[in-house]
Amino acid sequence: MLRLGTREFAPDEPVIMAIVNRTPDSFYDRGATFLDEPALERVGLAVDEGAAIIDIGGVKAGPGEEVDAAEEIRRTVGFVAEVRRRHPAVVISVDTWRHEVGSAVCEAGADLLNDAWGGVDPRLAEVAGRYGVGLVCTHAGGARPRTRPHRVEYPDVMADVLRVTTALAERAVELGVPRESVLIDPGHDFGKNTRHSLEATRRLPEMTATGWPVLVSLSNKDFVGETLDVPLKERLLGTLATTAVSAWLGAQVYRVHEVAETAQVLRMVAAIAGRAEPAVARRGLA
Repeated sequence: MLRLGTREFAPDEPVIMAIVNRTPDSFYDRGATFLDEPALERVGLAVDEGAAIIDIGGVKAGPGEEVDAAEEIRRTVGFVAEVRRRHPAVVISVDTWRHEVGSAVCEAGADLLNDAWGGVDPRLAEVAGRYGVGLVCTHAGGARPRTRPHRVEYPDVMADVLRVTTALAERAVELGVPRESVLIDPGHDFGKNTRHSLEATRRLPEMTATGWPVLVSLSNKDFVGETLDVPLKERLLGTLATTAVSAWLGAQVYRVHEVAETAQVLRMVAAIAGRAEPAVARRGLA
């Protein structure tokens, strides 16, 4: 059972995490949700479309203008508090690698810290333990925040993913994070080339076999673009195909930009797998 905030999710229940970037230079939406009102509208729409988790980020993942901890806090804390006020049942996640930001957003009502840079600040897990919130433990291949991979190599990429993420997860539990609130993430694109990300996808059953819930962040990423040789705005089909495969292979949480489309894919996979019934069943019955 996955427990985040006031929500509980069964092991075979797919969970959508909607991305809300509080940055003026986001790689995907180019600042569309940097201002409060567009961002709050995005949250409301995502919840209506089926997102159980809202993932709020105050710093662009890739290289760009320097954003210090104080500015990241300014972009996220007040917004977290307002989302909590408007949507008391939603799980609020904050995408950060800094313990100072983690403490501030937990005080404001965050339920989950999404550490996409793989424990580069070990005090972030301590914050999660102190507040009793969830933690995403990601494999980033030792990359520093906001850097791109360069000639990265692994003897066995999934072996490294398993070693790093499970160690981070066990450490989080030792620090007081509830075991049922810890997730592991293979970290597509982070510290990886496209072939690494593809291999991590097809070997997801090795992650699910650990017993930790698996989160995948696939949405419009470079490995999709390179695999299909398409630009950023043409990666939806590739993203949804990868989502379907990941769902079939046992991933549970999906960090996405397109909530409605992802929800349809996950419902279809669940029905094919026999975990869900069709919404309607008329054909051949009359």
